[in-house]
This record gives sequence, structure tokens and C-alpha cells, in this order.
Amino acid sequence: MDAVSELLAGVWGRGAVFRPTVLRPPWALRMSTGAPLMVATMLRGHAWVVADGQDPVRIAEGDIAVVRGGAPYVVGDTPSSALSSSPTWTVTAADYCPGGTGPTRSCGSGDNDREEGPLLLSGAFVGRDGLSEHLLRALPAILVVPTTGTAIPAPQVMAEEVTRARSGQTLVSERLLDLILVAALRGWLDDAPRWWRALDDPRTGIALRLMHDSPAHPWTVADLAASTGLSRAAFARSFTSLVGDPPMTYLTNWRLSLAVELLRTTDLTVDAIARRVGYSGAFALSAAFKRVRGSRPSDHRRISQT
Repeated sequence: MDAVSELLAGVWGRGAVFRPTVLRPPWALRMSTGAPLMVATMLRGHAWVVADGQDPVRIAEGDIAVVRGGAPYVVGDTPSSALSSSPTWTVTAADYCPGGTGPTRSCGSGDNDREEGPLLLSGAFVGRDGLSEHLLRALPAILVVPTTGTAIPAPQVMAEEVTRARSGQTLVSERLLDLILVAALRGWLDDAPRWWRALDDPRTGIALRLMHDSPAHPWTVADLAASTGLSRAAFARSFTSLVGDPPMTYLTNWRLSLAVELLRTTDLTVDAIARRVGYSGAFALSAAFKRVRGSRPSDHRRISQT
């Protein structure tokens, strides 16, 4: 599996189609799903996005906006709308649940311009393992890329698909969202000399995959160096240069990322999680958590479940 495929294998989309048909602007949607990664693309018209106190960013028809972090962001028809403290509608996680009232939603008043009104396709992405956390740490608050030259269908084709009631529409919409995310990130990742590019390095990639596949193994720098055919010093220099962290620092962060996901998604005890990700027990994991993240595993679990 290539670096981009491996990086994105842990995220998947649960999405809905939102079709603002406001006849009298301003309009604004406050996206408050709590998802760590969201995507928005304008299939008709344009919009402005504001996230994490950033300046408004314009997304033209066909542009893709990737927004990281669980904090709410706003999509509006103008910068002032996007900055408004009173959005027209707040979109929550419930709006993305399967089996709801259907993928097409209206924002504002009037349905007379359903064929001409602005059309927003948005999606909430959930990470299935700790790999997604590395992606989130690297992404800018808002990444906007054009769809020109990508593998995704033209905006007009997608608009036709998501606004017509057809069998399998929910599945098609979610697959479109997955494809939109890959298209948005592929080019950006190709130009980003970080740890995901190191996955394609014939030697450092071996060490990364060993740590990813067997985080509970008691790895040492010497063990990892031997697996790559390099001396300990040469391996450490090469790994740090390509990845951005020394091998043991990366391994610690990887183990804690996996622990975070297990704390959030399972009922395993802290001791069981510790042993699964490479620590001798709850005390050792708690010490690493406190040193790196400034909190205890139990604190993180309590916060993530509220």
C-alpha cells in the first residue's frame, strides 16, 4: 500500500447533502458535528468558510474545503455571514446519521429555486484508528483545493446525482465524500515532506510499518535499525530527517495515539489498553500520557465520552 492510501485507510465518511435555497441572503450554516475531520464542496455557487478563529476562506464552485478539528466552523454566502454569531442553521451530528429524513436539506425560506440555489455537499469523517490523528496534526485549519484535474466527477454531475431521489443514494453520497477527501489530500500530501512520505522510503518505511503493525513489541533503535540494514546511528539520522521525530519519540506518539482511540471507542480497562499498545501496565501508560499530553488516560476517556 502506498503512503497516501495507508494514511487515508483509517478515515471514512458519514455524510449528508445540504442544499441551501435561501432566496434572501445572508445565509450561514454552523457545522457542529464534533467530527475530527470534515469536508465541504460547493456543487453550485460559492461560499466562505471560517474555522478556529481563522480569516474567512472562499470556496468557489468545484473547490474542496477540508476542515480539521472537532470545533464548529461556519459556511456562509459572504464573509460577514460566515462570521455572524447567529447562523441560519446549525448542523449537528444527528444530521449525518443514516436512516434520517434523506440527504437533501433546505436552509432558509422558499423552495422555488431548488434547481438554481447554492448546493453544498458536506461530510463528517471519523478515524477508525490512531493513524488519523497524525493526519489531523499535520493539516492546516482549512485546506482548499480545486477539483480541476482530479478523478472526481464534475460538480454538475455530482449535483445531478445527489439531488435526485434514487436507490442507493446515501451510499453513493458517502462514496463521493470519500473520493472528494482523497482527491483533496493526494496532491497536498505529495508535496509534504513528512512522515507519510517516509512510508515510501525503502528503509525507513520498513521501520514505520513494524511500529504500526506491532506497537506492543518492545522495540529498540537497534532492533529497528537491524530491520532496515542500517547501522544504529545511520538509521536514527535517516529516520529523524524523514519523519521529523527520533524513532523512540515517534513510537511513543504512535502508541499514545492508539491508546487515545481505544479509550474513546472501547470499554477496555486502562491496564488492558496499556498492554495492547506496548506499556507494562496502567501506571506506565499514565506516566507517558501525563508527560506527553499533560493529562491522565482516565481524564481523556471521561472528556471524550461527555
